[in-house]
Amino acid sequence: MVQDSIRILQTQGYKATRPRKLVLELLEETEKPLSPYDIQGLLRTKGKYLNHVTIYRILDLLCSLNLAHKMLSSGGFVKCSLNATEGCHRFMVCQDCGAIQEFADKELCREENNLARHLGFHTEHHLSEFYGLCSCCYKKQPQLAK
Repeated sequence: MVQDSIRILQTQGYKATRPRKLVLELLEETEKPLSPYDIQGLLRTKGKYLNHVTIYRILDLLCSLNLAHKMLSSGGFVKCSLNATEGCHRFMVCQDCGAIQEFADKELCREENNLARHLGFHTEHHLSEFYGLCSCCYKKQPQLAK
């Protein structure tokens, strides 16, 4: 999957630099949101170093190309799992185990844009996260599973 992201970078006119590859690889390996300082620490454990400012810039670029997303709740970053799927990318976050599931829905985006226009607002981006329990954690809660 890192190779797919590298191809997108190159298609958009960006070089596949060593620092970009390192950040992409870490995001690919990790399922939990990572802060720039988390990324810096994980790289250090592998004997590599990137300045945190460089990491922030790389993450900004990856987000602008929809290769990564910033999680609202934690401020950490995750790799985009939907690639070019149309619609605004959203997340469901399990508050028990921390599992994150990404999804996109074009119709939901249209409805939100219509609501915003009705209120006189012109939307550029949609961000939202749903919190609750994933199906596995929900099943473990006997008082909830009825």
